Amino acid sequence: MIWIIIGSSIIALGGGRVHSNFQYIISLTNLLGAWREFKKGKNKKKDIQAFDFNLEQNIFSLHYDLKNRTYINIPYVSFYVYDPKRRHIHKAEVRDRIVHQAIYRVLYSVYDKNFIYDSYSCRIDKGTHKGVERLVEFTLKESRNYTRNVWVLKCDISKFFDSINHEILENILFRKIYDEDTKWLIRNIISSFEKMAGCGLPLGNVTSQLFSNVYLNEFDQFIKHQLKIKYYIRYCDDFVIISKDKEYLQSLIVKISEFLRDELKLTLHPRKVEIRKISQGIDFLGYVVLPHYKILRTNTKKRILRRITSNISDSTRQSYLGILKHCKGYKISKQVRGDVDSVLLDGQIDSFIEAEMKL
Repeated sequence: MIWIIIGSSIIALGGGRVHSNFQYIISLTNLLGAWREFKKGKNKKKDIQAFDFNLEQNIFSLHYDLKNRTYINIPYVSFYVYDPKRRHIHKAEVRDRIVHQAIYRVLYSVYDKNFIYDSYSCRIDKGTHKGVERLVEFTLKESRNYTRNVWVLKCDISKFFDSINHEILENILFRKIYDEDTKWLIRNIISSFEKMAGCGLPLGNVTSQLFSNVYLNEFDQFIKHQLKIKYYIRYCDDFVIISKDKEYLQSLIVKISEFLRDELKLTLHPRKVEIRKISQGIDFLGYVVLPHYKILRTNTKKRILRRITSNISDSTRQSYLGILKHCKGYKISKQVRGDVDSVLLDGQIDSFIEAEMKL
């Protein structure tokens, strides 16, 4: 039995497959709950304020469009962000993002319970820090507390979101759904975006977070149940496998590539497949994991130090300190807190980081 919370109501859904969740998704209670979750931290945005001005009318209109199956996604607005890598984001209209949130609220628990423990992207009580800590735990175990060599296979899937095949995704999703109305809505969302014919999910959708995890859960199950790999961690399209045997890791690359190609129509990024000793440092989820300690990725350190100014906002300062508390970074933390006489100039940053790493 699966239990979901919509507003103040607790609703039970049937065990393995969901038979009739469409009414839960489009209910006024769920749409209002989705609106409240979606608008958090966005109250100053003009499109949010415009929707909120006629909230009751807009929610009722959305409900009836969904109920009558006349709902259509409005075309996305595209733009680029740098975090620091350049990413092409496709932003949906407010009403569409409420629908995405409403779907996510109902379907998350349907699929999440089937995910492996060591999948860390966009899941409750997971995240980057938990993923990095798990990597530390696994390297400690496999190296017997760093008394023997340990190797890490690190891989990245090439153009992952752009390459997700719509037909394969729907087939996987619909193993858990009988309800034709829910299938119609999911197809509507998936087909609203294409990077190339029949492929692609927009980075800006909350549904894309769930759907991408459902898609790669097929790979996770292959890793755990067919290859029987014990020390495996995945965050979105980045994953690592830890072993004391370098040749064994090398032999996995072909098997992994074949499964991704044949079953999911995905490919490994050719320049982002590497096997490294833990003593060389494993760059994963923004940190570099080494025996006995972690450091922040060098590019991230440089970016933080360059952004520190006398008028840095408190929220940005706290965000940086939150990142730094998970690794070795005492001197940089002092710079962020402002516990030093001056902010570093560009020419001083490299030497500062080198001194930090020697502490």
